[in-house]
Amino acid sequence: MASCPTNKELNPIRYLELQKNTAEKTLYDYQVEDLNTIFEHLESTSSGDNLLYQLPTGGGKTVVFSEIAKRYIDKVQKKVVVLTHRIELSLQTSKMLTGFKVKNKIINSEVKELDDQDDYMCFVAMVETLNNRLQESAIELRSVGLVIIDEAHYNSFRKLFKYFEESTILGVTATPLSSNIKLPMKDNYKKLIVGESIGALIERKFLAKAEVYNYDVGLQSLKLGINGDYTVKSSDELYGNQSMLGKLMSAYEEIAKGTKTLIFNNGINTSRYVYETFNRAGYNIRHLDNKNNASERKEILQWFHETPDAILTSVSILTTGFDEPTVDTIILNRATRSLTLYFQMIGRGSRILPKKDKFNVIDLGNNVARFGMWEAPVDWQEIFHFPDFYLENIKNDEDIEREFVYEMPADLRKKFSKSTELNYNIKEEYKKVFAQGRKSKLVLERSIEQHTKICLENAEDVFDARILAKELKEEISYRVRQYSYCIMNNTKNYKEWLEEDYERKLRLSISQKFAAKM
Repeated sequence: MASCPTNKELNPIRYLELQKNTAEKTLYDYQVEDLNTIFEHLESTSSGDNLLYQLPTGGGKTVVFSEIAKRYIDKVQKKVVVLTHRIELSLQTSKMLTGFKVKNKIINSEVKELDDQDDYMCFVAMVETLNNRLQESAIELRSVGLVIIDEAHYNSFRKLFKYFEESTILGVTATPLSSNIKLPMKDNYKKLIVGESIGALIERKFLAKAEVYNYDVGLQSLKLGINGDYTVKSSDELYGNQSMLGKLMSAYEEIAKGTKTLIFNNGINTSRYVYETFNRAGYNIRHLDNKNNASERKEILQWFHETPDAILTSVSILTTGFDEPTVDTIILNRATRSLTLYFQMIGRGSRILPKKDKFNVIDLGNNVARFGMWEAPVDWQEIFHFPDFYLENIKNDEDIEREFVYEMPADLRKKFSKSTELNYNIKEEYKKVFAQGRKSKLVLERSIEQHTKICLENAEDVFDARILAKELKEEISYRVRQYSYCIMNNTKNYKEWLEEDYERKLRLSISQKFAAKM
C-alpha cells in the first residue's frame, strides 16, 4: 500500500499552516488512520457498495480525500471525479488536489466538451454543470473508478448516481444526516466510517473551544416549512421586531463587543434590519446575501478579513465554502431544526490560530438546548442508520422553553444592586397557591409585588422606578410564560394579553406604593 507523509509529533498550528501551502502537504495521524480504513474498504468492496465518511468541519476532509484520490489513481489506475455543490468549493478542492500533485481539471459552466480528458486522471465538477453536460451527451467520462462527493448530505448529488453505476462512490460530510427526511443517506451508502470527534480535535488543539452563551427566546410564533425547518417569513417576523433586535444588540455588547463577529440569520430582511440597527449604533458592520455579485462578495469578505472589529451579518450562504480563521464570535440570530446547519454555523468560528484557542457562540434560537453542546459526543452511526428516530425526537420548542431558567444579565443586575432578593420562582409559588386551594392569579399578583419592591428600592423617584420596570420586560415575559404553562393555557394571544396586563399593573403598583410612601 502506498505511503503518505505524516508526522505524529507535528504541532497542530504548524500543521494547519502547511495545509495552506500547495507546495507542501502533510497528514496528521488521525487522518492517516481514517485514510487507511477508507482505502481498505475501497479495496474490498465492489462498485455500488458506496461509502460515507464523517469528519467534523475543520478536521480536514478535503485533505483526506485528496490523498485518497492520489493513492487511488496511483494504485488502481482509474480516474477520480470529485463533485461539489458550489463553485468556491470546486476551486478550493482543485487547489488542494494540486497541492497533493494530482493533476486535475475543473468542469465548470465554461467547459462545453471534454476533448482533453485523456490528459487528466482527476476531474472536479459542479453537480448541476456536470448533470447538464451528461444529459446533453456533451461529455462522456471514461474509466471512472471512484466518485468523491463533498458535502454529501445535500440531495442534489443523487441525480448523478445513475451515471456512475460502475464506479464506487465515497461521500464525505461533517453530518451524515440527509437534508431531506424522505431521502435518508442509508439508501445510497452501504457503510459509514466515523472520524475523529469535535471534542477530541479540541483536546488535541486542532479546533478552538466554543464558549457558549444562551438567551431565552420564545419561538412558538415560528412556523415549519415543507423542508422541516422554520420558514423565512415567520423568522423575519420574529427576529425583525424591535424587541429581538434589541436583545441581539445587548447580547453583542455584553459578550462580544469589539470582536470579529459573524451573524447568521434566516432571512435577508432580518439581516438588513440587523445591519441598520448596528450601523445606527456606530458599529463597523456589513451585510452579505446571495444577491451580492461576485465582485461585491469578494470585496466584503476581504474587508471582513482585514478588519479586526468587523461585524458581518448574512443569511446562510457562508455555512460552506467559507474559511475565515480570525472569526472570534458566532451569533446564531435564528433558530433551526437542521443538525447539519447547526454544526456548519458554529464551525465557522472553530478554526484555531496561534493566538486563538477559543471563540464565542451566542445562541438566540434555543439551538444548543435543541441539539446539545457543539462539542458533545454524537452517535453518528445511530443517526445514519435510524434518521427517522433521531428527527422525531428532536426537542420541540415548548419543551425547551419550559426548561429554560431566566438569569438576570449582569449589567441589569447592577441597576438593582440595593435589593437582596431578585428571584421569584413562579412554579414553586404556583404549587403553594394550588395546595392552599387559592386562585392561581395570586401567583402573578405576588410577582408584581416583588417587582414593585425591587424597582422602588433602587429608584429615587417614581419616574426612575418606572424606567427600571421597563428594563424587566424580558423577565416579565419569562414569568408570564412559566405561569401559562402552570395553568395549561399557552396560546400566543393569551400570553401577549397577560404580559400587557402585567406591565400595566406593575406601573400602577409602583405609582400607588410610591404615593403611599411619600
